[in-house]
Amino acid sequence: MTDAAEIIREIPRELANDQIVPFLLKQNSAWAARTAAARPEVLAENAVGQTPQVLWIGCSDSRISEACLDLQPGSVFVHRNIANLMPHDDMCTLSVVLFAVHTLRVRQIVVCGHYDCGGVKACLDNKRLGLLDNWLKNLRDVKVRHRAELEGIKDEKQRTDRLVELNVAAQVHSVQRMTPVIDAMRERDLKVSGVVYDVATGKLRHLDVPPDADADQYICY
Repeated sequence: MTDAAEIIREIPRELANDQIVPFLLKQNSAWAARTAAARPEVLAENAVGQTPQVLWIGCSDSRISEACLDLQPGSVFVHRNIANLMPHDDMCTLSVVLFAVHTLRVRQIVVCGHYDCGGVKACLDNKRLGLLDNWLKNLRDVKVRHRAELEGIKDEKQRTDRLVELNVAAQVHSVQRMTPVIDAMRERDLKVSGVVYDVATGKLRHLDVPPDADADQYICY
């Protein structure tokens, strides 16, 4: 059994740019060998197709991914973007949700935000980020809706953490307002949940998202 300390790797800073891909391929080869030895059926099953039970919607931040769930490949369908946003006018987002719900028939959708989120900090500081400002409008809308609460929090870290949580709740509601999700929630009890990842501890916390008071306004018969 290989020691866990020998398995975990970082890309060495001293590598030249053209050495990074060969390093990644070497890492992949070692991972594939370990996976095949420990769970030989996993890769064979994945070669046939995928049957994930969860759609994971997370942030593109390098410190947080579905890897924190410690599950085998094929367990989780994944969509990640800046600040884990779920806008209804983004074709990539809509396509992922539609495929996960209609084709893969996932049983749970999880929206995962994380503390120390750069997008959240940028919104609170009103920093101009160029093209990214258009993407973050959804998040700025969340800030505006909860302006009074956020301005009442004097500690900067607590205020940032709170907007992270409010954003997760808002994106859960955004997912629940999407037509394929509405249908699946009614027809087969699809669930949508929110969690927050603490980059300092590596732990997830389930967020108690309040019911969407306007949910009935998004149901089309």
